[in-house]
Amino acid sequence: MTHNIYLYILVAAAMSCLIRVLPLILIRKKIKNRFLRSFLFYVPYVTLAVMTFPAIITAPQAPLAGILALAVGIVAAWKGMNMIGIAVLCCGVVFLWERFF
Repeated sequence: MTHNIYLYILVAAAMSCLIRVLPLILIRKKIKNRFLRSFLFYVPYVTLAVMTFPAIITAPQAPLAGILALAVGIVAAWKGMNMIGIAVLCCGVVFLWERFF
C-alpha cells in the first residue's frame, strides 16, 4: 500500500471546498423559516466559543490561571471595557498568576 501525500492533500482540499460550496449551490432562495434563521445567526458565535474556551483553559501552564482570566474577562466585558483592554487584562492575570502562584 503506497502513501501518496499529494492524493491526500487533493482529497482534503476537495472535501473542504465541497463543504463550503455545497450550501451555496443547494440553497438559492432566502431562508424564511424563523427557527432556522435564528439558528444560523448564532452559528459563528458558537463556533468561535467552541474553539476559544478550551484554549483559554489549556494554554496556560496552570488551568486555574486560565479560568481566573476568563472570569476576569467576563466581568470586564460586562462592565463595558473594550476588547483590547480585556485581552491585555486577561494576559496580565495569567502572567501574574503563573509568576506568583
